[in-house]
Amino acid sequence: MDEQQQLVVMQLIMAGGNAKGASVEAIRAAKAGDFTQAESKLKEADQFLAEAHQAQTGMLTAEASGEHQPVSLLMVHGQDHVMTAITFRDLAGELVDLYQKVSE
Repeated sequence: MDEQQQLVVMQLIMAGGNAKGASVEAIRAAKAGDFTQAESKLKEADQFLAEAHQAQTGMLTAEASGEHQPVSLLMVHGQDHVMTAITFRDLAGELVDLYQKVSE
């Protein structure tokens, strides 16, 4: 794995972790009744996921162009972070909605 690929993996790990963290903060804000903050944190999570998507798109484009992308344990770990963050973001959105309905 070259330096550029390592950078992409680190972007995936950081963006995934940040998206999951923002999603947790959204749930906590909704639980406290601060739905404005909860929505803000969900949008923040979406921005981090968009960053991860851009990193993935670069790798996929390179692969489609015939530039083989090596798969390492670190790459799998980075992709796992992103997929977990996506799932967590989806769940956070549902929980924020639920807390909002319960508060009404």
